[in-house]
Amino acid sequence: MKTSQLKPSRLMLALLAAGAIGGAGASAMMGGVSVAANAPTAATAPQAISTASPPNFVQITRDFGPAVVNISVSGTRKVSADDGDPFAQFFGQIPGSRGRAPAREVPMRGEGSGFIVSNDGIILTNAHVVQDAKEVTVKMTDRREYKAKVLGADPQTDVAVLKIDAKNLPVVKVGDVNQLQVGEWVLAIGSPYGLENTATAGIVSAKGRSLPDDTSVPFIQTDVAVNPGNSGGPLFNDRGEVVGINSQIYSRTGGFQGLSFSIPIDVAYKIKDQILEHGKVQHARLGVTVQEVNQDLANSFKLDSPSGALVSSIEKGSAAEKAGLQPGDVVRQINGKTIVSSGDLASMITLASPGEKIKLDVWRAGAPKELVATLGGVPKDKSQASADDQDVQRGQLGLALRPLSPQEQQASGTEGLLIERSAGPAAKAGIEPGDVLLSLNGVPVHNVGQVKEALSKAGKTVALLVQRGEDKIFVPVQIG
Repeated sequence: MKTSQLKPSRLMLALLAAGAIGGAGASAMMGGVSVAANAPTAATAPQAISTASPPNFVQITRDFGPAVVNISVSGTRKVSADDGDPFAQFFGQIPGSRGRAPAREVPMRGEGSGFIVSNDGIILTNAHVVQDAKEVTVKMTDRREYKAKVLGADPQTDVAVLKIDAKNLPVVKVGDVNQLQVGEWVLAIGSPYGLENTATAGIVSAKGRSLPDDTSVPFIQTDVAVNPGNSGGPLFNDRGEVVGINSQIYSRTGGFQGLSFSIPIDVAYKIKDQILEHGKVQHARLGVTVQEVNQDLANSFKLDSPSGALVSSIEKGSAAEKAGLQPGDVVRQINGKTIVSSGDLASMITLASPGEKIKLDVWRAGAPKELVATLGGVPKDKSQASADDQDVQRGQLGLALRPLSPQEQQASGTEGLLIERSAGPAAKAGIEPGDVLLSLNGVPVHNVGQVKEALSKAGKTVALLVQRGEDKIFVPVQIG
């Protein structure tokens, strides 16, 4: 099970003491009704929300539990010769060697879960469960064991496909992720800590979650108890249909803390089909760097809401460049599907196919625009930026700017204004000396006059596109 560490956050907890629920509260929970002295009448009271009983988890586990398998793997991994050696600090490196001791292979064992999707032995699990495995063993609920072959694995989506030599196996039923709703009951079955066929339940906490290291997958977030060993197991909806593959947890201890994430089953099936048909997976590529649109950026670009994916840089020769995308464009829809956050764009593109044509609805210079892109499939290096030579002070922004020298332009392959000093609103927004200013509110700037002109047309907030090292990012600066 993949785990990530949570940064400390401030949580507001509403606590209800047990003694606060008296007889009236108890009767209401059991279906009775009691009316307080000043309670609203039936004519004025808001309509109560109807409640549904939890689904029949017993039946779901009985019907589809046999299609859930335990997966154990063994293999080797490379470590430094002194990694984990308690005597290395006393004896140092091997005589005659230079630098660190050479790497060595050590045994590796692990466990996870999976589920059968075809009665001839096709099994889905996580790619990280079978990573570096030389031998994979699948155990059924009736204790039969099979040696499994890894047909393919896709680290980008964390999906792997296994095959065992068996017939007439129990299989799961696949559901429609699009019909899954936040608040809906869900059930996980797996082997946490090696405890086979463990069932845990909860609700869907959110859909379409983008995680920091997995922007290509729109995760389903739940509060189902998922722990190491649950990886690769199925997530069932309240009708007993698989809607996801349990993949990750956020934890500060290594164990479950209320946040678990599952790969949507439609994503997993797309990967499975490619592996079964081609033996490998190909992901599409647009060739852009994007960032979130916050309220300040939305104000700068005159957007009605802080949504969409803001394009901060374009790769040379990419599908995005050929389609006419520009830094400062805000992608709001792809093929009619709304982009709420930058992660939505990343997952849609990654799960598309190379050569596929997509329609982009973008917001540019305060107006909508449509573009068509033919997606590529080969990653390309990021292009750098920088730009000329002169000194000028922009009091309104708090920046001292100069054009890049010809040598700096040639080295970086771009034009812009070097930020020599940052103070006032710019410094408060995070602009630093050494950053290169590329555009203001989406308008490229190559000299101070262009900065002044752009500022004269701006409102209380301006969006500066700056380059820092190899990264480009939009920074909203409040100047009003």
